[in-house]
Amino acid sequence: MLPSQCNNEQDLQRSLRMAARALGRTGLVHAYGHCSVKPHKPLNAEIRRDGQFLVCAPEPMGTIRVTDENQWAPIVGQLPKGVLGEVRIHQFIYQKRPEINAVCRIMSPKVMTLSTLGEAPKPRHGLGAYFGADIPVWMDPRLLRDDDSAEQLVDHMGSCNAVVMRGNGAVVAGESLEETLAYAFFLEDAARVELEVRGMGYGQNDFLLSPDEITARQVKAGRVFDRMWRYLTDGDPET
Repeated sequence: MLPSQCNNEQDLQRSLRMAARALGRTGLVHAYGHCSVKPHKPLNAEIRRDGQFLVCAPEPMGTIRVTDENQWAPIVGQLPKGVLGEVRIHQFIYQKRPEINAVCRIMSPKVMTLSTLGEAPKPRHGLGAYFGADIPVWMDPRLLRDDDSAEQLVDHMGSCNAVVMRGNGAVVAGESLEETLAYAFFLEDAARVELEVRGMGYGQNDFLLSPDEITARQVKAGRVFDRMWRYLTDGDPET
């Protein structure tokens, strides 16, 4: 079952644990990072979850166990005890962008390398096209553990599916958990291509996809995100 098809809390809990472990297993996070999901539809449960989202356990994501419980947090309001401070970034994304149903805070190595230069990958190949012509870069390398800075980051992110944080990884967001997990992989692959192209001696703006090519490659049909979800979660103990 895909996360976007979940209609009860148990399935949603399992899907978020699977996403967290996938991020850890593929090296898109290490000891730090977090992910969350907002229910697409009311869950079949006695307790209503309106105005809330589910955030992964505050552990290194690759180490999250089958028995670990993710935690509910309010979209508006104080974060519950035990929830990591930077999860307020998720709160402001959900507040300001109602179409978003999942967020991942990642620390992937190629994105991190580019970010130290205050740069994000350019649209050079199909996976990189999903972020448009320019991925915004947040230049402040400090952790975002207060509401003002988190809200400013989200405003800087705008309508893009990602924002790169200088020396601090990135945040990706999408309409479903499987889409957002795919974007985390796409962003790192775009950074890999960017670094390899630069290593071949080409410039920052050489051989970029055109606006028409970018639009043409932003395909969501053909089980694009379904297949990436299955690829990234293959072998998970809760598959």
